[in-house]
Amino acid sequence: MPAHADNSLTEQALSALEERVTELASRCTRLSEENQALQRQLQQLQHERGSLLEKHELAKSRVEAMIHRLKAMEETP
Repeated sequence: MPAHADNSLTEQALSALEERVTELASRCTRLSEENQALQRQLQQLQHERGSLLEKHELAKSRVEAMIHRLKAMEETP
């Protein structure tokens, strides 16, 4: 095989490798950005969940208080 053929194959292999590395670096950047967005979304959802749990407890307390008042009204002649 002539020397220029070896060089041509080596250049093609290096070019393909460079293209693949560039693609992987780009994919890594995209995944990192997506991961950060998902982490922000998770944090927001956890905060929202905490807020909803507080509202649920407040509503539960109010309903229980109303039930107690109604029972007290029934017992009063």
